[in-house]
Amino acid sequence: MTKSITGAKMVVQALKDQGVEVVFGYPGGAVLPIYDEIFQQNDIRHILVRHEQAAVHAAEGYARSTGKVGVVLVTSGPGATNAVTGLTDALLDSIPLVVLTGQVPTFMIGTDGFQEADTVGITRPCTKHNWLVKDTDRLSGVIHEAFHVARSGRPGPVLVDIPKDVQFASGSYTEAHEADTRHYQPRVKGDIDTITQLVEAMETAERPVFYTGGGVINSGDMATQLLRELVEATGFPITSTLMGLGCYPASGDKWLGMLGMHGLYEANLAMHGCDLMINLGARFDDRITGRTADFSPNSTKAHVDIDPSSINKVIHVDMPIIGDIAHVLEDVLRVWKSRGRKVNKEGLAKWWAQINEWRGVKCLGYTNSDKIIKPQYALERLEALTKGHDRYITTEVGQHQMWAAQYLGFEDPNRWMTSGGLGTMGYGFPASIGVQLAHPESLVINIAGEASWLMNMQEMGTAIQFRLPVKQFILNNERLGMVRQWQELLHGERYSHSWSEALPDFVKLAEAFGAKGIYCDNPADLDDAIMEMINYDGPVIFDCLVEKHENCFPMIPSGAPHNEMLLGDASTQDAIGSSGAVLV
Repeated sequence: MTKSITGAKMVVQALKDQGVEVVFGYPGGAVLPIYDEIFQQNDIRHILVRHEQAAVHAAEGYARSTGKVGVVLVTSGPGATNAVTGLTDALLDSIPLVVLTGQVPTFMIGTDGFQEADTVGITRPCTKHNWLVKDTDRLSGVIHEAFHVARSGRPGPVLVDIPKDVQFASGSYTEAHEADTRHYQPRVKGDIDTITQLVEAMETAERPVFYTGGGVINSGDMATQLLRELVEATGFPITSTLMGLGCYPASGDKWLGMLGMHGLYEANLAMHGCDLMINLGARFDDRITGRTADFSPNSTKAHVDIDPSSINKVIHVDMPIIGDIAHVLEDVLRVWKSRGRKVNKEGLAKWWAQINEWRGVKCLGYTNSDKIIKPQYALERLEALTKGHDRYITTEVGQHQMWAAQYLGFEDPNRWMTSGGLGTMGYGFPASIGVQLAHPESLVINIAGEASWLMNMQEMGTAIQFRLPVKQFILNNERLGMVRQWQELLHGERYSHSWSEALPDFVKLAEAFGAKGIYCDNPADLDDAIMEMINYDGPVIFDCLVEKHENCFPMIPSGAPHNEMLLGDASTQDAIGSSGAVLV
């Protein structure tokens, strides 16, 4: 039986029907009817953030760590425009979100009313799809449709803009199973002929490599299980993008580490020298490819992706397979087994001998110090002391982010939340809040730089209010580290505005919010300080003062191919050249 309820009630009821447990938001005049309905129920928990950008990043952390759709509720005008950075971040990193925005009443749209903005127009380029709902009868159906679009195919953010009079008016509620989702049914099964062609290439390849991305993780646990089975069965090496870390265990003997601009030497050279590249759920991002004309120049390329627009967009491939990673891997394994589980054993043996030679170049080597904490050492100790915990890691953006990807090991998917495509400073802290809400008993640590962390520092209020014991591990070099590194290497050491002369005392800042502050600048004290952070049952700001001018290596200079990398001065050089030499 169809029931007539107000638009505001529809919103809350639709969220309940979609299984939503947490909404991140900030109230304002244009969404007060919805907030009034939230007040009158107890099934959905609302988390009051301190800024709308943080609401979206928190929802991203929640979504990425659970596989569920993150939900955001903000008001019109500046509430909606403040959410744009988070929407764009989620679009580039394929994070499923439903963002609900208030809007001025329908009769005021276009009049430049108070807190009016063309939200649908503004957010069209940074969402998978968006809706302006002017008819209350359509509202519940649109919300159900929004969840379907957000989670189906290549996941991403969607937005529903709801005028205030639509929230007050009554209309007919559409149940979730009655919503029309027929127009968006992404293809999940790959073309079996192309899959067979890929298997044939796998049987004869001498130098194969699996190149995996966030699409494997988005596909779910079955995809990661099938991937691991395929890697172990074939004996092929595997590497990953920043977003794909955890899809294959870092402790696995086939793991080459992350590839790309700050990827490992062996991973990048394997990508450059392979004869069969199997791309699973990655989009050939420029941080990975370097100079596209010289990217993996002698390989046959297969690309499996659920998003047809990603195929042949950047790199032309020989075997395009449109489909869900789990479905495609299932078929690849089935076909490969049915054909006798063949691989080129002689070629693989030579390939692994070459890879192990590259591994001998200890590309993550660095010169440690007993006087100042090196950022690499800080992360090595953090890894060692937290490895046995039920641990989730978020990051801000910059050098610390790359060091975290290099020095922390991830055994499972959904344990690593970072801003990849957009590179959003200020992402990590609110993301850690979303992760902690999803996993209240787990250890959640945000790896941060002091500059990036300050961009959303106000969320300490959120952490305190909701008793979220998130740990903020700040590698404080008193610099915009990655900007400074590029200025040193590419701009003649002209350090234009890459530092701040007015940083806060982070310990006092923590205490001002009611959190715990920890300061450490001595390598000898680092382990005890990290354990103090871990054992404290509440939010912590850890101010770890590190070497100011440490550079993040390896590094592929912008526009260079994979086989040209800069190494740090402590890496094994063997027949490679002097410190910091370009590798050819």
